[in-house]
Amino acid sequence: MRTIALLTDFGVKDNFVGAMKGVILNINPKVNLVDITHEVSPQNVWEAGFLLYKSFNFFPKNTIFLVVVDPGVSSKRKALAIKTKNYYFVGPDNGVLSLAVKEDGLRKAVSLENKRYFLKEVSFTFWGRDVFSPVSAYLSKGISIDKFGRVCERIKELKIPSPQIKGSILSGEVIYIDRFGNLITNISLKDFKDFTKNKEFIFKIKSKNIDKFYPYYQKAKIDELFLCGGSFGYLEVSLKNKSAKSLLKAKAKDKVKLLLKKYARS
Repeated sequence: MRTIALLTDFGVKDNFVGAMKGVILNINPKVNLVDITHEVSPQNVWEAGFLLYKSFNFFPKNTIFLVVVDPGVSSKRKALAIKTKNYYFVGPDNGVLSLAVKEDGLRKAVSLENKRYFLKEVSFTFWGRDVFSPVSAYLSKGISIDKFGRVCERIKELKIPSPQIKGSILSGEVIYIDRFGNLITNISLKDFKDFTKNKEFIFKIKSKNIDKFYPYYQKAKIDELFLCGGSFGYLEVSLKNKSAKSLLKAKAKDKVKLLLKKYARS
């Protein structure tokens, strides 16, 4: 049984996700449908791309990832079906698929042009239901990706910004905030360990200095702001049993700095 994994910014209040699943099941009643999340911040292509990137490789080979975070729906942006080394991806060509596709290795990308595989009437505002869902369903039935349209030589790309070392300072930024208010940075655990080499450090974010790192949350004291190695593989800023986001009034793209204590100004 093939699996289609869905990731959208539609939420669960409205009928959008249910309608997409209905379209898929009408075409292939035997498919296995899995929800990655539908709580991506509205129109946040970066957030969706990052969550897909950090989720896809936990799925069985040949899973089809149906991703709809599409603020450019019905514009000139392409609609894509992509085959990688181990998986398939369906969604808009706005970069949302690119981190995962690059990680697994692009084999072929096609532009969705063959209306035979769309619903008969295509809404200007809901390609998730009328284009991406039926294409995903037909893929799950074994239809070749070549049937959907012409090959695309390039797809739009997102990139995770790299932390920068300048002198004695490692600079980075917040790239994602989870529902618990943990601030995920672009500094990998390897970057952190290589830079600090088990020496005392100062981590600066907003108006706060942090000098504690714990391998897991329960090591920290109540109300203690600390660094942690989270499940995303990046350095996180956390607050024991509370929200670091709320305390710091933090947001994505906030800048952070890491330096050794011996270089910190008194």
